[in-house]
Parts: sequence; C-alpha cells; structure tokens
Amino acid sequence: MFKRIKISITIGLMLMLVTNSIAQFSREQQDQIAELKAIIDDKNSNDTTKAAAYTNLSEFFGVSNRDSMYILSVEAQKIAENTLQKNPDKATSKSLKISLSSALNNIGYYYKSVGNSALALEYYQKSISILEDIDYKIGLGSSYNNIGLLHYTLGNIPLAIEFFHKSLKIREKINDKKGIAAVFNNLGSLYKNQDNIPQAIDYYTKCLNICEEIGDKKGLAYSYNNMGILYFIKKEYDLTIDFHQKSLKIKEEIGDKRGISESYHNIAKVYQSLTPKTSKEADSLTNLAMNFFLKSLNLKEEINDKIGIATTLSSIGHLELSQGLVNNAKTKGLRALSIAKEVGFVIEIQRAAALLYDVAVQQQNWKEALDMRNLELQMKDSITSEKALKIAINQQAKYEYEKQKALDDAEHEKQLAIEQEAKAKQKIISYAIAGGLVLVILFFGFVFNRLQVTKKQKNIIEAQKQEVEQQKEIVEKAHLLLEEKNSEIIASIRYAKRIQDALMTSQKYIERNINRLKATK
Repeated sequence: MFKRIKISITIGLMLMLVTNSIAQFSREQQDQIAELKAIIDDKNSNDTTKAAAYTNLSEFFGVSNRDSMYILSVEAQKIAENTLQKNPDKATSKSLKISLSSALNNIGYYYKSVGNSALALEYYQKSISILEDIDYKIGLGSSYNNIGLLHYTLGNIPLAIEFFHKSLKIREKINDKKGIAAVFNNLGSLYKNQDNIPQAIDYYTKCLNICEEIGDKKGLAYSYNNMGILYFIKKEYDLTIDFHQKSLKIKEEIGDKRGISESYHNIAKVYQSLTPKTSKEADSLTNLAMNFFLKSLNLKEEINDKIGIATTLSSIGHLELSQGLVNNAKTKGLRALSIAKEVGFVIEIQRAAALLYDVAVQQQNWKEALDMRNLELQMKDSITSEKALKIAINQQAKYEYEKQKALDDAEHEKQLAIEQEAKAKQKIISYAIAGGLVLVILFFGFVFNRLQVTKKQKNIIEAQKQEVEQQKEIVEKAHLLLEEKNSEIIASIRYAKRIQDALMTSQKYIERNINRLKATK
C-alpha cells in the first residue's frame, strides 16, 4: 500500500514537473504534451489509451529529462502488462503491445545513458521480442538501432554494424527518413572511430542531407556536431567552430542538455588545439578551453551522463597535464577510467588509459606507463582491429549488395508486373476480338435471317401481288364484260324506246284521225 502511494506521489510530482517544464518545447509540442497529460488525468480514460499516453509523453523527455522519461515509461509498462493479463481482443492487445515495447525500449535507453549496459540490453531484447511477435516495423527499426549503439559502446563493432544495417534495411523499406538519418549518423561515428574518414564523411553527409530535407532539428544538430568533429580531425578549425556553434544553437532551442554538454566539450577541444602566437594568447586559449570543459562537465554531472563524464574528465586531465598539474591530471584520469570500466565503454577506457600513460611517463612510473599503454592498445584493437575492419567492410558490402539486389528485385518485379499487365491486356484484347467476332457472326446471322425472312416475305408479297394482278385482270375482264353487257342492255333499251316511241307516234296519229273523223260527223 505504501509503495503504491509512493509511486503515485512520484508520478504526480513528475507530472507537475512536466507542466512546469514545457516552456522549452514549441507551441505545437506544448499542445501535444497538454493533450497527453489531460488523457492521463482523465479518470474515464481506459488503460489502453493511458498506456499509449504515458509512452508518447515519455518520448518528449528522452533528450531533456531522462529521469522523467524513465518514470513515465515504467508506468506505461505497468499499465500495459496488467491490461494484457486480462486477455483483451486482438486489436486492443496489439495496441497495448506497441505501447509496452516502446516503454521497454525507452527504459533500455535510460539504462544505457546511465552506464548499465547489461540492463539496457535486457530491456532492448524484451522490446524486440514483442515487436517481432506483432511485426511492428517502426518499433523494430528503432530497437535494432539502439542495440547497435549499445554494441558500439561496448566495442562489439561487428555486432554494432549488423544491427545498424538491420535497422537501416527496415527503415528504408518503410521510408522512415528520420530513422534512416539516425542510422547514417551512427555508422558515420563508427567509421570515424575506425579512422575511416572517407566512409564517415559519406554517412554524415547523407544524414545531414536528410535532416535538412525533413526539418529534423535534433538530427540536424547532431549532423552539424559530427561534421564539426570531422573538420577538427582535418585541423580545419574555423569550419569546426562554425559547425559546433550551429549545433549548439539548435540544441539550446530544443533543450537537449546532453547535446549542449557535448558541444561545450567539442568547442573546448578546438580552443585547446589552437596554436597560440604569444604566451598571453596561450593563457587565454587555455582558460577558454577549461571554461567550456567545466561547463560541459557540470551539465553531464547534472544529467548523470556517465559516458560523457568520463570523456570530459579525460579531456580536462590532458589540459591540466599540459599546464604541469600532474596530480590533478592523474586524479581525473583515474576517475575517468573507473567510470569507463563501470559502463564498459571501450573508447573511454582507451582515452583514460592514454591520459594515465602520459601521467605515468611524467612521473617516470614505467610499470604504470607500460600497463596503461597495453590497456590503451587493447581497447583500440577491439575497435580498429583488422578483423573488425574486415567485418565492417563485409557488412558494408553486404548492405550495398542487398540494397542493390532489393532494387534489382523491385525492378524485376516491376518488369514482371508490366509483362503480366501486358499479358492481361493481350488476353483482354483476345477476348474482345473473339467476342467481337462472335458478335459479328451473330450480327451476320441475324442479318442473313432477316434477309431470308425479307426474301420470304417478298416472295409472299410477289405471290400476293400476282394474285392481286390476276384478280385485277379478272375484275377488269368482268368489268369490260359488264360494260359490254351494259352497252347491249342500253342499246336494247334504246331500241325498245325507239320502238315504243314509234308506237306512241302511231297511236297519236290514230287518235288524231279518230278525233278528226268524229269531228266530221
């Protein structure tokens, strides 16, 4: 009960800290943070939504406040694991697993940043196990990259390159440009530490171009930082300072304390390396370098960046040694070596050993000098050994081959698709032609049938016409005959009428004569 109350108080205080520290973010980010906090504070929010909110909120503090990121991620882990035990439906289960894997990945990142490599690897592997189970490629790309970084820190260069390329392959497949840039940046750093400057420049330039294209401020800041380091190696100090100042400006804008401390350290290295013209200028450059180293160390102590602390202690030790402060330099070197061994970061072990070798030579402690030289060379060999270089080259060649093969396969698939499409079109055309021929045949059949019907009807009409003509001829003959009969009848009637008229004339004549005779009497 007391433990739950303590955790609740911790989360409550942390959320208050979140509210009070959002000024460092952009307006859009502040709105997103406020929205996520509202989801967490809402008692009606379901566990799936809350787990995602805690995870998404933790992402904002991966740069500026890793302790907050850790607390938020642990809470997301707890909610997701408890809810998954209730056997939710498939969609809810996948959403919870995404939140859980992200939380585990962030916890692993936290442990790496504080120098606990074993726990970091454990949490990364837990995250990957879940991500592979649900085939969540975005998360896999991130986790593979983080494991690559961890192996790089531990000096396992072949494994580092293997995981970087696994991450790159996935991120290129899903077109995650921000993730691709991050892998290019890491590969650039790896090849730089192997003294393969041309390869490092190639990867850093690729990273820089992508970051500029997508407007990734954090990525751009680290690209400028790394370009500055390359120009430092080439002893082009004006360009070095220019790139580091560009990087520092962006890091200050986004509140990246770890990044700011690195920029301070790198600027200090430039001042330390400049050749003074006078003793006064030498003192001025030394003071500038020391001030920037101390500013870097203070920030690294504040955020508990153990690897960074070891790096800066070694750098301060070298500067103190150049001033004749041998004991101070030895103190810094021993502390740097202790921290570097604790976190297992071979590059920092190498640097601390190099400082302690110089100190031992100054003190004429030849046994100590020999031990430190052997340790330095041993660490260097683990990074730049012939075997590691061959593996790195093979991995690079494998990546280029697989990338080209993927392009060739894609082109082949595209060509097959075109051929299939052409075949499909040809099949459609063939079917269309066949269908057209069938329609033509049916049409001609229909026309032929209609012609036959028309011909038959024409024959019937002709027969009927002939019959009508015959009947007309008969009628005409009958009509002529009738006319002849009528003429004969009319002639007979006329003849009879003439006879009648003749008889009537004689009758009148007789009657006149009778009447005349009577009158005579």
